Amino acid sequence: MTLSDSDVAIIGMACRFPGADSVDRFWDVLSEGRETLTRYTDEELLAAGVPAARLADPRYVKAAQTIPGTDLFDSELFQFTQDEAEILDPQHRVFLECALEALERAGYDPGRTDAQVGVYAGAGMNTYLLHNLGERYRAASSVDHYRLMLANDKDFLATRVSYKLNLTGPSVSVNTACSTSLVALHTACLALLGGECDMALVGAVHLNPPGQGYQYQEGMIFSPDGHCRAFDAEARGTVIGSGAGAVVLKRLKEAVADGDWIHAVIKGSAVNNDGSAKTGYTAPSISGQAAVIADAQDVADVDPETIGYVEAHGTGTPLGDPIEVAALTEAFRDGTDRSGYCALGSVKTNIGHLDTAAGMAGLIKTALMLEHRTLVPSLHFTEPNPDIDFATGPFFVNTEKTEWKSGTGPLRAGVSSFGIGGTNAHVILQEGPARAQAPQESRPELLVLSARSEDALEQAAAALARHLRANPGLDPAAVAQTLGLGRRAHRHRLALVADSTRSAAMALALGNGERIRRGTTGREPSAPVLVLTGTGTGADPAGTAELYASVPAYRDAADACAAALGRPGEAEALLAEDGAVAACSHEYALATALTTWGVAPAGLAATGTGLATAAALAEALPLADALALARGTVPHRVDPPRLPVVSPRTGRWMTEDEGRDPAHWTGPADATAAPDALLDGTGRHAVRLTPPDGEPGGLTHLLTLAADQWVLGADLDFAAVHTGRDIRRVPLPTHRFERRRHWVEPGGHGTRTEAAPAGDRLITRFDPADPEHNAELIRDYLCEAIGKVLGGRHLATLDTNLFDLGLDSLVLIEVVAKLGEELGFEVPAASFVEFPTIRSFVDNLAELMGLAPGTAPGGGDGTAPATRTSRRAQRAAARHTGQA
Repeated sequence: MTLSDSDVAIIGMACRFPGADSVDRFWDVLSEGRETLTRYTDEELLAAGVPAARLADPRYVKAAQTIPGTDLFDSELFQFTQDEAEILDPQHRVFLECALEALERAGYDPGRTDAQVGVYAGAGMNTYLLHNLGERYRAASSVDHYRLMLANDKDFLATRVSYKLNLTGPSVSVNTACSTSLVALHTACLALLGGECDMALVGAVHLNPPGQGYQYQEGMIFSPDGHCRAFDAEARGTVIGSGAGAVVLKRLKEAVADGDWIHAVIKGSAVNNDGSAKTGYTAPSISGQAAVIADAQDVADVDPETIGYVEAHGTGTPLGDPIEVAALTEAFRDGTDRSGYCALGSVKTNIGHLDTAAGMAGLIKTALMLEHRTLVPSLHFTEPNPDIDFATGPFFVNTEKTEWKSGTGPLRAGVSSFGIGGTNAHVILQEGPARAQAPQESRPELLVLSARSEDALEQAAAALARHLRANPGLDPAAVAQTLGLGRRAHRHRLALVADSTRSAAMALALGNGERIRRGTTGREPSAPVLVLTGTGTGADPAGTAELYASVPAYRDAADACAAALGRPGEAEALLAEDGAVAACSHEYALATALTTWGVAPAGLAATGTGLATAAALAEALPLADALALARGTVPHRVDPPRLPVVSPRTGRWMTEDEGRDPAHWTGPADATAAPDALLDGTGRHAVRLTPPDGEPGGLTHLLTLAADQWVLGADLDFAAVHTGRDIRRVPLPTHRFERRRHWVEPGGHGTRTEAAPAGDRLITRFDPADPEHNAELIRDYLCEAIGKVLGGRHLATLDTNLFDLGLDSLVLIEVVAKLGEELGFEVPAASFVEFPTIRSFVDNLAELMGLAPGTAPGGGDGTAPATRTSRRAQRAAARHTGQA
């Protein structure tokens, strides 16, 4: 397949559609020909707030295309406080999770990629603000109104994703009604081809109020029975549904070079508008649609005869369907006279019309069909709309699951999306290039998983086990690389060394205690101390040969040892020898590989010829002198080691003088080299480089050492772990979200309270004779107020930086303003910036108010309170006046 410079690859996809909370589940829905409509009972609708009179109306359709759990959100993962999450538009919440899933499915951790990632996204109408938050915030302060705007306006969808995921490419919110998704895709492709970003995250979201049906009205686009019958004679409309989808894009040539999993290729796209040449603002236009389809084919440089499928806008309306087919036929007839060769379908027959996210559903569906080389059925089609001439046109409605055959060229498809208001978009997709065969190598791999809780980690392990069992042909190296390079590391960790996906799946499913490493990291991870014994070679010749062949860092260190011995190019022979020098060389290379991979030793404990290895690693001796020491040659001088070293003579850390003394690096040991007692309670732990008797050596041992350290908190550099290998990424299960309910019920419930009457304010409880009591009242007030924002008073600790807890300046400004009202005192609005803990803030305020012992407001002379100037402000003033 020829690759064009203008081709763009889809390398990651994620979705939450009706009946499908993942791309895999969505494919199940499509391939099984299922409709995902939810029907409600009267009791459910009444509980959701639907008036009884409306339920009695025969035109009210008690059904919806919906997704569950829109009131739930993993606020902690994205560092939202309880209060912020509660007022955040659920569309933003769902899309944030979807965006992270798409990047992880692509195999990229947004926190560890150097790529400029752009975001192009759109959202539907915010019904949560309208129905749930409006009354509560009607009388709120200007700060609360500003926060409400930031949390709910469409303008902030893309930039919030960029901020929360640290994506530094262009960030653009796109909204063109029903065509939003494909217009965002078109915009992102132009940005990629123009060099504005290296990858692009593209998507859209639309959520209806949960648990409600809709009112049918003759002539509107809503179906009278909840079914969408696209192109059928009985078509009467569609169902507006809820859902979100996102894809990750990259220039195709770079995606191939980077080993990305390519779901499909975007060959070209086009966008236009109908203008006024139609019957009304909301009406479709044959000429506008035909033009955008033809333009996309021209941009893609493809003949319509090579396109085997079109995912139509397909709303199932008596007017819209015939216009769409007429426009498609007009565009295709410019390039072909063939009839009945191109399949036509609409995902709306499965999951409804997702409004702004509709085009994303059609795009992901079509990409999956290309990837699986399978056409899936368009539902509810029995007899064609009499106003559509399928007999003489290029199209037929596909109603069966069938193999998609390509003939002489690659599979190609078109995807259409047409927005109310006339903005039309069309995209040409092509199947991805054939995937390169994974190297036929049989070697152990390090698989890592992490989560923010033990339960979530167990779920992640079970999900990965199921995925590996269901996909036994996955390349183990690609699985290891995707997990290591494409996932954020969390506190609860699991690691496994396995030589096949089958063995990995079995170990994960059984929770094999011997093969699986588990650990929980703290704020300050336990630091490793390498235990060096120098006994034997530490690995049999087969093990050292395997390490030399497969680990560049080990090979480079072994080559350095051979060169230092005057034997350049003989490292493999050296490692295969018996004796202290070979043992030292192996141990030095093994330790160097670990440190290159990111295991940073906090010290060394050595005995015997292991002291020579320690001297080299701590740079107390040049490598040549350290190898001579292993052979028994006493050095004339030793430099102070750059790492702490446990003396085998004393069993404690060498002092600086001892480190300079050659006698401490030679001679018999007076103390054992078991450092566990020395390290106990110090935040350090022993790492023995020599494998226990009977345990495998070689690469398995090195990877197991790395696994042990990773689960204890080591920041492994997985790019270094996989140095020298082609990187390949595969779609794998993503982060296990730990969602909590963040929801304001509709109506005026929970309306913000007005300020307390003057007689009930905090200042009235002050005791003039007890300043500490007064300061404690302020501390207690702030703990309560900030605790409400965070989701619990226990979270508002006195000495924690409030910004580290996820609070932003707007929240704190509002807290300060209300505190000022309680105190009848003008509290400086920016005080929390200079004093970011509750304790320091109150201490500063007590000084300003004269509550601190020996002070009075303004210094005690009855003047206005003096303004405290921060050290930062003092330095700035000094620079301004030339005094600094």
